[in-house]
Amino acid sequence: MHPLILATSNPNKAREIQSLLPGYFEVITLKEAGIEQEIPEPFFTLEENSRHKAFTIYSLTGKDCFAEDTGLETEVLKGAPGVHSARFAGEPRNDLRNMEKLLNELNGETNRKAQFRTVMTLVLNGETHLFEGICKGQITLSPRGTEGFGYDPVFVPEGSTLTFAEMGLEEKNRFSHRKKALFKMIDYLQKTITP
Repeated sequence: MHPLILATSNPNKAREIQSLLPGYFEVITLKEAGIEQEIPEPFFTLEENSRHKAFTIYSLTGKDCFAEDTGLETEVLKGAPGVHSARFAGEPRNDLRNMEKLLNELNGETNRKAQFRTVMTLVLNGETHLFEGICKGQITLSPRGTEGFGYDPVFVPEGSTLTFAEMGLEEKNRFSHRKKALFKMIDYLQKTITP
């Protein structure tokens, strides 16, 4: 087994990613790796935050690891909320207030194009590799659905009429930006490391 530390303490996220990786990789959470500290995201781009999280883990452990940062980018707001998606309406983080602020800022706008973008950073043998996943879509006029989290109730991906919050997990994963980035990383790992 080839261990890969994932920049999360969420065992569900780790299990989900483990199920997608080839069997000879083992996903290890921060807690399992003995890392108790919260890793900040102080930068102004998804790339920098993702890279920072991965390098922090690597510097603490010296082991192969990966991290990701995700944001919702709207065309008319010049990419906002982007890297600030999780705290768009300020501290403390609140999904409902973030969504309300977004809808208020888009009030009266006809251009509602948006995309979810994930940047995943892999540190393998001390070398950095970045992988990007994008899901394009539209922002709705009002929230719909009760599944998911974050901006899911106001985002309709291209190729669907449902918001992410109106979809089950399996259907949402067909469009998933995070899954697209992960599959690019898996493709690279399979070409680089053999069991």
